[in-house]
Amino acid sequence: MCGIVGIVSKSPVNQALYDALLLLQHRGQDAAGISTGTGKTFHMYKGNGLVRDVFRTRNMRSLPGNMGLAQVRYPTAGSSNPEEAQPFYVNAPFGIILAHNGNLTNWEQLKDEMFRIDRRHINTESDSEVLLNVLAHELQMSTNGYTPDPAAAFHAVAGLHKRVRGSYAVVAQVAGFGMLAFRDPWGIRPLVIGTMETDTGIEYMIASESVALEGMGFKVLRDVTPGEAIFIDLDGQFYAQQCADNPSLNPCIFEYVYLARPDSIMDGVSVYESRLRMGESLAEKIRGQFNLGDIDVVMPIPDSSRPAAMQLANRLNLDYREGFIKNRYIGRTFIMPGQAVRRKSVRQKLNAIGVEFKGKNVLLVDDSIVRGTTSQEIVEMARESGANKVFFASAAPPVRFPNVYGIDMPTRGELIAHGRNDEEITRAIGADALIYQDIDAMKRVIHALQPGINSFEASCFDGRYITGDITPEYLDHIEYVRHHPRPEEEESLSQLNLNLATE
Repeated sequence: MCGIVGIVSKSPVNQALYDALLLLQHRGQDAAGISTGTGKTFHMYKGNGLVRDVFRTRNMRSLPGNMGLAQVRYPTAGSSNPEEAQPFYVNAPFGIILAHNGNLTNWEQLKDEMFRIDRRHINTESDSEVLLNVLAHELQMSTNGYTPDPAAAFHAVAGLHKRVRGSYAVVAQVAGFGMLAFRDPWGIRPLVIGTMETDTGIEYMIASESVALEGMGFKVLRDVTPGEAIFIDLDGQFYAQQCADNPSLNPCIFEYVYLARPDSIMDGVSVYESRLRMGESLAEKIRGQFNLGDIDVVMPIPDSSRPAAMQLANRLNLDYREGFIKNRYIGRTFIMPGQAVRRKSVRQKLNAIGVEFKGKNVLLVDDSIVRGTTSQEIVEMARESGANKVFFASAAPPVRFPNVYGIDMPTRGELIAHGRNDEEITRAIGADALIYQDIDAMKRVIHALQPGINSFEASCFDGRYITGDITPEYLDHIEYVRHHPRPEEEESLSQLNLNLATE
């Protein structure tokens, strides 16, 4: 899960890219980077940290040009080494700079192929650098050394689709040529394009979420379809072509549960509306399994569970209260590395309003339960604040399987629901009762809002990996790598943990 944006404008784009990254900050808090282009020259600045901390006025002044791209990073492959912040650059052919949201499942195989066959050297452990070099190689083969054109760019993307597996939404810029954007053939990670009419012509913006476009004054044109490539040249001419043989739409369902901002629309579905409907669906399950007279009040775990909790309370005619106040200057615990850091951060991030809990039976509603660390701490906080009984509801089904498509839940041992039944999970988080959303109900909710979506990437819930290349051996391998980092990665992660613990 990262946030990417590309802008083709009639005026300097550095400030617009910065502002767009602020709108996408929720998608990644580890690093940020911006690149712009003037003629055949790229200008780039990137570093670890939040957008507001990475860039200074002097950095922004060093980013001239009317075309550029940017990214906020949330690492799931590679390390937190500043060298792996994006965008990435390669100088041949033509000079290409790229930002990527997703995760390649065959990046290690591709890295080996790059060295043995394509004669390209990959200098980091980032799958995004691998993806960039695959694109560069395919573009070189498509042009045979001649000046590139849209047809060559689309041919290169078609070749990339045949080699790359996993999830990827990409914006890239080719020096002296234009901007290229494309989405994986399974449509796992989101990508949307918008336009703005100006006195000097049409400007284009491509981003991970519609909220970034709307916040910058662009009108949403449409989603980039699975397997499709978009090309915009230096004159602002727009080209689009389907580059995959058998594309199909399988959006990541966790975007609707948790990752995306509620004011975004993804593949025709309002994220906010989907969360309301998930609350309604969960309410009906609770009605069938709980004595509603035992519940005094419904409370959300801020912020992403609020729509579901409000709708659930309304549907069951129960009181709704805000029992926790969130400190908005603490990062997402879901993204933070290390159980100890996450546990400490929960207490810093949330504070209970004691009067709302004292002597009451409370139903806490969260968007999902992943590792269970946050849930356990929150249940304990509710009891410390005087709650009589603490019931817990998840607007998403149990997360039982690793995610390999760009969400940081790669090892089974880290998932509280893996190998446990609901009763065991209830005891583990310390609740009096626990209820989960049904997976089929969750899928029906989104399908009802957009009947054109018939399939989802929901592997963390159902264990079905739609790219067809995930085996038990593959999962064992990524778990081994997770628990046995290379020395340079271990040093980088230790420093990151130290920084988070002292902020």
